[in-house]
Amino acid sequence: MAKENDASMKSASAWGQALAAVALVGALSVGFWGLAKTSAAESEPKPATCSDGESPAPKGKHLSGAQLCEALNRSDLAALLGTPAEIAKTASGSDSSTGTAGGKDIATPQAQVEFETYTVTLSATYDGLPVAGSEGLLGSYARPQKVLGRPGVLYSTRTISISFRLDGGDADSGPGVPARALTVALDAKDRGGSLDVTLWRADGVVPDDAVLLRVAESVLPRVPGWKARG
Repeated sequence: MAKENDASMKSASAWGQALAAVALVGALSVGFWGLAKTSAAESEPKPATCSDGESPAPKGKHLSGAQLCEALNRSDLAALLGTPAEIAKTASGSDSSTGTAGGKDIATPQAQVEFETYTVTLSATYDGLPVAGSEGLLGSYARPQKVLGRPGVLYSTRTISISFRLDGGDADSGPGVPARALTVALDAKDRGGSLDVTLWRADGVVPDDAVLLRVAESVLPRVPGWKARG
């Protein structure tokens, strides 16, 4: 009888060990699945964001590069470009100015967002000049283009290609890829200054105007003060 009890206890112990092993394997499987899921989520590339304080807002009514970057770097920008699966690689804003022959500096803040296929820039120019009629200054292929009720000009331009010498010599620059640009009046009455959206492709193919216009019509209303200037 003692032997039977001993055999029964051994059998129960064996079943207990087997069940414990199954439970351990199950727990480990869940653990590894959770770890793999977390690792996969962490390894997925995240869209570039505009850095806080990248360019402080200038005093007065001028826009800053940071404000333009926030307006341009929207979550659906890739979809507007027709490449919804792409993720923004870089997003930046900067405050700059251009000197004139008269010694006056013109504020030209700019933002840029780069994807695998497209790069888009959004800039502002405070030159005090109207946009209407400026197509004659922007090349033979420039044409008037109303955008959201404001005067605009659609035209062709090129990026600038810069290459650096390995021996530490001076950098070389030259024409880059073709781009399409859209200049839109800062306000509906076209009292001077503009917002500019420029688009180019990494493969050098000339961008479609329909894509440029779709981006501009979606991005421009998000620029601070757009409605107030309307």
